[in-house]
Amino acid sequence: MAKGSVRKKGKKWYYRFYVENASGRLVQKEYAGTESKSETEKMLRHPISNRKLSTITSEHLQKFMDQLIYGGKEGNFNSHGGYCHDHANKYSAILNHAFHFAVFPKKYITFNPMQYVVMHKRKNDAEIFASEDEIDENITPLTDEMYAELLEYLEAHHPDAILPVQISYYSGLRLGEVTGLTWQDINLEEQYITVRRSVTYDAQRHKVQIGTTKRAKIRIVDFGDTLAKILKDAKKTQKASVKRYGELYHHCYYKEVREKNRTYYEYYHLDETEYVPEEYHEIDFVCRREDGTLMRPSTMSTVCRCVSKKLPGFENFHFNVLRHTFTTNLLANGARPKDVQELLGHSAVST
Repeated sequence: MAKGSVRKKGKKWYYRFYVENASGRLVQKEYAGTESKSETEKMLRHPISNRKLSTITSEHLQKFMDQLIYGGKEGNFNSHGGYCHDHANKYSAILNHAFHFAVFPKKYITFNPMQYVVMHKRKNDAEIFASEDEIDENITPLTDEMYAELLEYLEAHHPDAILPVQISYYSGLRLGEVTGLTWQDINLEEQYITVRRSVTYDAQRHKVQIGTTKRAKIRIVDFGDTLAKILKDAKKTQKASVKRYGELYHHCYYKEVREKNRTYYEYYHLDETEYVPEEYHEIDFVCRREDGTLMRPSTMSTVCRCVSKKLPGFENFHFNVLRHTFTTNLLANGARPKDVQELLGHSAVST
């Protein structure tokens, strides 16, 4: 089993271990893991770590990467239903780096077996011709008690996820729309949100992108006093975080990229000590981690999976339950279906 340890810095866990450098001295290497201690420990102790270096083949590594993507258990390592592509890529990058180091400068092995490993993609089982990706008659809306229980769980385990959850619960925004909100989109005085963009992860380009909403239309969503107070408090908290972290506080940027007659807007984060390239433009996202980085949709999806696995009564919970709850509450309190359609950005009132 691989030797090493993990430690927490800020909100994230890091794993570290010792390796020999070119002169034969032991030096410590440390890399960023995840926000979960157990998941970060898995990066040190996985099925491959039980084998001798010279006996590891590409077949062993391919089996392990497939297990990460599709799910499964081997020994003490359990990837459950599989990891998202972004998370599995972290394992791939770590293994690639380790085996490359073993080839040169250490010369323990003659080639890198990771070069023959293919990163497969898990197929989406959703009906691709459904008129709305949100149609799911089995979704059960949250009660007031369940919502309070959800916030209590997040406060203890994933505090950075609270604000995105609150915004969707009180506005009905989609996950990408919530994470794409900037403070310029929110009018706190007149209490309305201008929904104009969405944040997504492009698996083919391996980039977090800022794009249009699902219907490529801008819409206005009004909100009440409860969400107004939540947003005002969040703004104050973020200002306090800037003072707390100083030069280490991350600022969010986007860059325009043109490829094959298409234009993309890629997300980046830099701290105050880094040089900001001319083509980078700052963007003031609402949903951020404590250190200022964007609370990404993939991170929120991971949090929702944790909720569904660890919080009794929340089996099969996902982010869209919040949007469904918002819709149910509107209709139950007498809102007109046509008004609800416009608030949610649906293409048809029948949805």
